[in-house]
Amino acid sequence: MDQSSRSSASPAVGRALDILVRLAEGPGPVRAAVLARDLGLPRSSVYHILAVLVDRGFVVYVPGEQAYGLGVTSFEIGSAFLRHEPLERLAQPILHQLARQLGQAVHLGILHGNETVYLLKERPSSGPAAEVSLITDIGVRLPAHLTANGRAILATLPDAQVKALYSRRSDFITRTGRGPRTLTELRRALEEVRVRGWADEVELVTPGLRSVGAAVFDHNSRPVAALSTTWRILTFPEPEVVEQALRWGADRLTSRIAGHAPPRA
Repeated sequence: MDQSSRSSASPAVGRALDILVRLAEGPGPVRAAVLARDLGLPRSSVYHILAVLVDRGFVVYVPGEQAYGLGVTSFEIGSAFLRHEPLERLAQPILHQLARQLGQAVHLGILHGNETVYLLKERPSSGPAAEVSLITDIGVRLPAHLTANGRAILATLPDAQVKALYSRRSDFITRTGRGPRTLTELRRALEEVRVRGWADEVELVTPGLRSVGAAVFDHNSRPVAALSTTWRILTFPEPEVVEQALRWGADRLTSRIAGHAPPRA
């Protein structure tokens, strides 16, 4: 079946996908009237499709701009493509090199909803860090706003998407009594990450431990994953040294998946 036959067989599906692709191509939210004009669709059809996409989480409405942008579900589907074996295969040798260089555990994580999910973990074969007990095993989920891995990704998302992920007060889970408790506090923390270009967390997940994270980007400069490393606070007093190595690893993985990092804030 050719493309024209498929489109005529399910026009609503085709139009919905066209809208998602158009939103993905733009630098920010797009008004419904612009979508209708660019795609040559009736406005009534565009509003109807957008309502369904918003209800399913593929699209979010930004009241301040009276426009629409990609939602959490769209992001999760995009992340799912790269979080499977190809991404892990490309990341594994980088993590192995970083673990040996830093002498501490290094992780590959993704964002799933408002949680960090760890896909890979490399530990040094010897040394003090090899004995450090961590909860960040493969498959473990942790609140993204507490982890350096999650913060590195959250900081590069549109504000509307972060707001959608943290729309309830109950979303702000705490593990050690520290960390942001409101959307305002989270935005402040993420702005610091954007300015620095890397994320940091100190005893937000586990007392006595510190982590640094750096995001990995796709060809549209959107975050698809992050690299992070964790160590005992007293054993490595210079996080800048860790940050430089980790950002090198994140940049290398971004390049391997033909991605491009966005400009620094």
